[in-house]
Amino acid sequence: MSSSMRSFLRRCLPLATVATAMGLFGTGCLSSMIADGQISATREASSAFNSIGDYELAKSAASAGLVQFEGMHVLRPDNKDALFLLTKGWVGYAYAFPEDDFEAASDSGDDDLAEYHKKRARMAYERAIFYGIELLKAKASGFDDAKKNDGSLRQWLDKNFTSKDDAETLFWIGYGWLGRVNIAKDDPVLVADLFVGVALIDRSAKLDPTVMHYGAQTAIAAYHARSAVAELDQSKTQFEDVLAKTQHKSLVVQLNYATRYACLKGDRGLYEKLINEVLSAEDPDPEQRLTNTVAKRRAKRALGKTRMSDCGFDMSAPATKASPSKT
Repeated sequence: MSSSMRSFLRRCLPLATVATAMGLFGTGCLSSMIADGQISATREASSAFNSIGDYELAKSAASAGLVQFEGMHVLRPDNKDALFLLTKGWVGYAYAFPEDDFEAASDSGDDDLAEYHKKRARMAYERAIFYGIELLKAKASGFDDAKKNDGSLRQWLDKNFTSKDDAETLFWIGYGWLGRVNIAKDDPVLVADLFVGVALIDRSAKLDPTVMHYGAQTAIAAYHARSAVAELDQSKTQFEDVLAKTQHKSLVVQLNYATRYACLKGDRGLYEKLINEVLSAEDPDPEQRLTNTVAKRRAKRALGKTRMSDCGFDMSAPATKASPSKT
């Protein structure tokens, strides 16, 4: 028996014995052990959530899950798995639900409702970032000083995040950072800090590019198409590469390729081809049902007159509609 195990037994077994005798299973070392075990198991099982294709069911489950994760954090504030679940959970919630509501309200012309959902999405991203920063600081000190500029931040990340296991953490924090900027483009302070999210995503991609079905590379490709004067050639190259790697099964790739690159490039043919590919796909990957469902919802709006006009497309001719999938 190891010395650490003997130490644990000396500290916790007496308390566990007393707690068992008195029926008090929620105190001291025993409660900590149970809470840590539950949190660890919840993180391990959380990937199953993306296999849910029912959007409304997923929306309800995500809301309830976040409340549960918040409670776990109260019980175990230093537990890294709880911090991770909160970071990932709030980012996923913001992207899939408040942002979706914001798009729908914007397209319907309801400015007040759109502003309401925009605030909801921003608050969710900010909460994710708050927990994400706590997670970064739990791994290494110096983040606040490091993020003063791009060079120092990248050096800090290279020094302190060297394991493949760090990639998923950095991905979710970085994606939350980019998501907040995307939903609040009118805030110059947030836009000025965009480099932080980019650096986090870049480091994630270098440590393990396969995380979230090459999600970091997709985010980088979208970043390169952030404006008409950005690195559009790099964006196209990255999107084509990740399409090949994901075998066209991750529909958010086609969605972003269309709405970011093809839109800015003014390439209506490519835009419609990619959007119709999203709409005609039928459950290409059971492990990505929820994200693909969200992609389909947004793709349907992307063929609307408002969004296509925003891309500068000549709308005198109607958009081509998706044909039924043969897959």
